[in-house]
Amino acid sequence: MKFVSTIVGLVLFILFFGFALKNTQEVDLHFFLNYELRGPLVLMLLAFFVAGAALGILAVTPTVFRQRRERTRAEDKIQALQSGGAVQPAPDGATPGAQR
Repeated sequence: MKFVSTIVGLVLFILFFGFALKNTQEVDLHFFLNYELRGPLVLMLLAFFVAGAALGILAVTPTVFRQRRERTRAEDKIQALQSGGAVQPAPDGATPGAQR
């Protein structure tokens, strides 16, 4: 399996490298307030791809933290039920592990 992933990675690298070599011409990006940015097309594409990926990760972060918090509450409730102890209500008044 490691051999297959190495071959796939090598093929993708060659494809992306060829794409970069074919797109080296200068481009102008015009923004608001007469701001202009000039650079190679491949670098502009890479910069906007990275910015989009970063914004996507930031958009998902609150959901991930909420799900982790709910999972921890559910695990605490399960452990309390297995040990035979009483289940403590969550500090915010909601039942642990409840869906919203």
